[in-house]
Amino acid sequence: MDPETVATTRNIVIIGGSYGGVSTAHYLLKHVLPTLPSKDACKVILISASSEAMCRPACPRAMISDAMFRQEKLFVNVPKLFENYSRGSFSFIHGTATRLDHSDRTVTVTLHVGATETIPYHALVIATGASTPSPLLGLNRDAESLRVCWDAFRTALPSAKHIVVAGGGPAGIETAGELGEYLNGRAGWFSRKLINPKVAITVVTSGSKILPVLRPSIAQKAEDFLALVGVTVLKDSRVVAVSPPAAGTDDSLTTKTTVTLDGGETLEADLYIPATGTVPNTSIIPAALLTADGRVDTDPSTLRAVKAGQRVYAIGDVGSHARPAVHNILSSVPVLCANIKRDLLLAAGVDKKDIAEDRIFKEDTRETQLVPIGQSKGVGAAMGFQLPSFLVWLIKGRDYWLWTTGGLWSGSQWSKES
Repeated sequence: MDPETVATTRNIVIIGGSYGGVSTAHYLLKHVLPTLPSKDACKVILISASSEAMCRPACPRAMISDAMFRQEKLFVNVPKLFENYSRGSFSFIHGTATRLDHSDRTVTVTLHVGATETIPYHALVIATGASTPSPLLGLNRDAESLRVCWDAFRTALPSAKHIVVAGGGPAGIETAGELGEYLNGRAGWFSRKLINPKVAITVVTSGSKILPVLRPSIAQKAEDFLALVGVTVLKDSRVVAVSPPAAGTDDSLTTKTTVTLDGGETLEADLYIPATGTVPNTSIIPAALLTADGRVDTDPSTLRAVKAGQRVYAIGDVGSHARPAVHNILSSVPVLCANIKRDLLLAAGVDKKDIAEDRIFKEDTRETQLVPIGQSKGVGAAMGFQLPSFLVWLIKGRDYWLWTTGGLWSGSQWSKES
């Protein structure tokens, strides 16, 4: 028997309560469920380990002090975001998905209160995102855990004399820039670097330049801005060992650390922050459904996870369809939901000729990345065009996208079907 016929409710299950998951839930509730032949037959269930969502890009600045951002805008309560929808159409489950069975089409969840629940799905959206090696830089678990980590970091920060940041991507560079300006200030107008900074900050990257997505001239400009706040960059240097081994993670977040580089050099750090990319949150996904880099094998055009069976999809950093970036998530939401709508209508028996064809996602691969360097400078490009420092500050650097999240969290950004 088809496992779907056993279930009495047609659940559209979304795993993950951040940008991709929350946006998908709003879009489905507004534009997909009302179009289905039996409106009461489908229900959106959003599963998240955290009852709060947050503006993750803001972490490099937010981790320094609560005074950096209005906390009620930085963190939002997820269940409250969906209070305006009918109770029968939406349910929030505060818990951690621990098992996906794509044969039985069920998701097992360990609830926040400790119990376990198995939920059958008619359609499934995997929006679990990715974890950062440093717990300071994302919601690796929940908002409460993140705040605990920030508190520990803030307590240790005033006594730090040397901070080492591993990773030359945006997270590492933004973190170094924020810490540099906060702790050291900024060099004067005619200086090329800050002489004798109060706190030495070193960025270590294995690349020949920082910010690999951006052209060399922009990367060099970022390095120049870092020098103005007392940050030194070590290029072509890979961290091969840290002592203690768990330095910079939950267990040894603020421990003094010896950092060993591939050339044999060692750095003594009062604080060590690993910012070497992210790891997709796919521990519950069967290996057969993943690509070599651990992401969900996702059709780059339709966002379906075809190997997982009918009506299974992936969105955001966890999927293989696009480079991890917020703008790619937001541009994929309407495509994903249009294809979910098509699949749900077909499953409901609507004639194929009466349903729109698949909508196609096409990643914009033009050079696009904005990187603030402290609170007043930044580098970047958008759609292939280099942006001046002032525009990077205006668009992102003044509050790390916090000005954009209100409409996204509330669902008003998806008021119109697009």
